[in-house]
Amino acid sequence: MRIVFMGTPEFSVPVLKALVAAGHEIAAVYCQPPRPAGRGKKDRPTPVHAAAEALGLKVRHPLSLKSPEAQADFAALKADVAVVVAYGLLLPQAVLDAPTHGCLNIHASLLPRWRGAAPIHRAIMAGDTQTGICIMQMEAGLDTGPVLLRQATDIGAEETTAQLHDRLSPMGAALIVEALDRLDRLTPEAQPVDGVTYAHKIDKAEARIDWSAPASEVDRKIRGLSPFPGAWCLYGGERLKLLSSRLASGSGLPGEVLNDHLTVACGDGAVEILGLQKAGKAAQDRAVFLRGTPLKAGERLE
Repeated sequence: MRIVFMGTPEFSVPVLKALVAAGHEIAAVYCQPPRPAGRGKKDRPTPVHAAAEALGLKVRHPLSLKSPEAQADFAALKADVAVVVAYGLLLPQAVLDAPTHGCLNIHASLLPRWRGAAPIHRAIMAGDTQTGICIMQMEAGLDTGPVLLRQATDIGAEETTAQLHDRLSPMGAALIVEALDRLDRLTPEAQPVDGVTYAHKIDKAEARIDWSAPASEVDRKIRGLSPFPGAWCLYGGERLKLLSSRLASGSGLPGEVLNDHLTVACGDGAVEILGLQKAGKAAQDRAVFLRGTPLKAGERLE
């Protein structure tokens, strides 16, 4: 098929590569524009931009698709279908209608649960035991379109957003290739009205750990916000990012370190911290961190 691919972050790259490997013609790749990054604040192309150029594909990165000119440029590609995954721009109706078979979105949740911007983070933070991938026919509403294919997967008890992200991305790539192969035989299923939830964009203000919360909530926040923006607390007045954890036994004052291997008391129960990062430093596993910063039982995290 002749495809317009629309995606931006690392999550989208395996999908683009899978479409090329499956023999589809990529008419153009749309992604977000390069933006300043790194210490030098030089413009850096997005992961999809870099991958597309390496594959020799035409790249477009408009700031908006609202103008008649941008919409005419898109329509002129005469695509059979557009494949959209974490693109980052709203698609006007003219864009949705331009390809012969419309626009298909790869969404990292089991719709209608977790429509919106941060479905992986929110699934872990909410304590969901299962998530998955949906291939959805896009329409004007936010992730409201009918679903063509879905595949579920269990969420591990110690899984972080980064780990789940890395499992869901190739799942999405395989599922969209299957959907395109069977497109004329698939029956779109309307999403049920019941069970709708919204995965609102992560706000950095929600990342601070409240040690008086139950251990299950603290553990889910640490794993759900890892690696970005990263749940954090204070130790000795300095910010400490917590990157991985698991539930543990023990009790004490909220934030109290209970032993020499970083079990920390919560409002109810305790969590064991497995990965950490000091401000301006590289991430470390617990053993390496404790060699440099020997937190002892009785000390407090705030």
